[in-house]
Amino acid sequence: MEDAYVLQSSDQKFSDLHLCFCGYSRCRPLHSFGPAVRPYYVIHYILKGKGRYHIEDVRHCLGAGQGFLIEPDTRTFYQADAVEPWEYLWIGFNGTNVREYLRDIGLNSRQLIFQSGQGDELKHIVIEMLRDTTGSISSQYRRQSLLYSFFSILTEDIDISLPSQQDQENIHIKRAVEYIRNNQSDGIRVMDIARYVCVDRTYLYELFRKYLHVSPQEYLTDCRLTRAAELLTNTEYPIREIALSCGYQNEHSFGKAFKAKRGITPARYRERDRMEKRAYLEENKDELEKI
Repeated sequence: MEDAYVLQSSDQKFSDLHLCFCGYSRCRPLHSFGPAVRPYYVIHYILKGKGRYHIEDVRHCLGAGQGFLIEPDTRTFYQADAVEPWEYLWIGFNGTNVREYLRDIGLNSRQLIFQSGQGDELKHIVIEMLRDTTGSISSQYRRQSLLYSFFSILTEDIDISLPSQQDQENIHIKRAVEYIRNNQSDGIRVMDIARYVCVDRTYLYELFRKYLHVSPQEYLTDCRLTRAAELLTNTEYPIREIALSCGYQNEHSFGKAFKAKRGITPARYRERDRMEKRAYLEENKDELEKI
């Protein structure tokens, strides 16, 4: 369990960099998230306490003043400590220039962990984002300026830590995951992934089970359905178009896969998700003002 304050943003007025969501959380002991695959970039920053972060087969134990980057379509897991559960903030974002902006900070696929002494400033920015829920044009520009300020602060004193188990990564897995990320919307199959990596399907399956603890098909499905959930929440696209954009040939096969994974139809998921978020923000409006 966790005490969380979350803002989902569907504003994509700015193509180079835009906010997808942000939040602030006080976790209970051993509260966890994942394993999960996200369709966008997410930065977490730890304000208090400690916990652990798993990125594919690499594990990190982190504490106050440290943060971690989650890249799109990468399987991750993180959990609060049993004795000193962490309190953290996060922002989810995407855009055409995201990789360039992350390089300015010093983060990339090989450098996912960082340290910064600007926790108070980062928390202030996220709280301001959470409070700004009007959805007006001025609100969109304000959130955009806050997002740039978040990046600006991280460039001031960020300290990068290299992963300790980088040499254990398997080149076949890395190429397969890259191929899935770039082609998941094109209706690719496991056979296509194996052919791209130049291994047979059986060996590919063994590698995925060993390093990612899922089959190639499960990983591909997770990527597609996570992307679908984001589109259902943040866009007004018809479900038929979402199905096609996530690699499904028709709405029926998409709906069947989505319900098998989420236990609910895409249409009902969209309706319930939006109702819950509106209700949550309304119920916690006064509490947000006290943070």
